[in-house]
Amino acid sequence: MPILSAMEGAVSQGILWGLMTLGVYFTFRILNVADMTVDGSFATGGAITAVLICKGMNPVLTLLFVFIAGTICGLVTGFMNTKLKINILLASILTQIALYSINIRIMGKANTPLLGNPTMMSHLKSLFAGKITTTTCSLIIGVVVIAIVIAICYWFFGTEYGSAIRATGSNENMVRAMGVNTDTTKIVGLMLSNGLVALSGALVAQSQGYADVGMGTGTIVIGLASIIIGEVVFGSHFGFWYTLISVVFGSIIYRIVIAVVLQLGLKSTDLKLLTALIVAISLSVPVFKSKIDKRRRAYKGPDNEVDTRHADDEFKHGTNTN
Repeated sequence: MPILSAMEGAVSQGILWGLMTLGVYFTFRILNVADMTVDGSFATGGAITAVLICKGMNPVLTLLFVFIAGTICGLVTGFMNTKLKINILLASILTQIALYSINIRIMGKANTPLLGNPTMMSHLKSLFAGKITTTTCSLIIGVVVIAIVIAICYWFFGTEYGSAIRATGSNENMVRAMGVNTDTTKIVGLMLSNGLVALSGALVAQSQGYADVGMGTGTIVIGLASIIIGEVVFGSHFGFWYTLISVVFGSIIYRIVIAVVLQLGLKSTDLKLLTALIVAISLSVPVFKSKIDKRRRAYKGPDNEVDTRHADDEFKHGTNTN
């Protein structure tokens, strides 16, 4: 059935884009900044892996160079923000704009097809003698890479320096008072984030069979949508590892929603509008939930009865002017 095949493709793409979502999570939630660099670094990852594969390099080995390139993108943004004192939003936009031209320079043109060139997916497919589809190969590779990345990130953010990066986003002044160079922690966080985003771009390019200079357009919005969906659906009931996994599942859910809507007849040109609506709704859910909980606590006591003490206190303190 078309809907089932669409679901399989949505899950595999959600896994591959999940790396990007993790990268956005590290800046948006951990560092507490909005990094627009990801729109450019995602395309950089695709451009580099496509060019290197066309030059004859092993597709797995290209991921190393992709990650390094992504960290450099984050380094540029971090340097402008911390050393040149440029606002993080403006610094990331400047890097993103510059990367558009750089990505074209890397590929020599607007897009680079991978048809006829070996990719990680084609290697795995040949390993199974063609008995599995390219979509299934993408899913398997995505799960393996995601598992490795989450394990490494969980270990790293549990170290002393990783904890310092997490603390920087929570209370920068406190971390600085403890003698930690917050400029360095910000830069390292941005480098790690964009390295993962570029890695995601490389895997997506190998999966779809081409790299395009515009493939990263709207990446930041997609990442935010996936993060919010993951938080709303799964919450934060357990430790940091659970949060990382929920972010990836948020990416999968986002792709499934897109696939279902497309199957129902929505035009592909309306996807940006749909993404904006998903982000707006997802961001508003916690706000409304918080307001409902506050109102419930204010007007209901422990026995689920109306609590009039709040009104009595207001009257005693002169809130009621009549």
